[in-house]
Amino acid sequence: MTTVIKKDTKRFLRELKTHYGDVWRIPHSNYLAKPDFVVIDPRSGRKTKVSFVSLDDGGVVGVVYDDLG
Repeated sequence: MTTVIKKDTKRFLRELKTHYGDVWRIPHSNYLAKPDFVVIDPRSGRKTKVSFVSLDDGGVVGVVYDDLG
């Protein structure tokens, strides 16, 4: 189930990059078909899809994101 977060999208991604070594913008990624989060910037209305990419053993490998268009 996708969680909606109302926060500055640039700040949200910057904070993710401090916690995860790999944060990629990959448009049309299969991981974004059902994103973990949709971040909505309350000021600009910009929406960004964010998904965590993990291996079969459950270890998080990185984060994939793209703007909704």
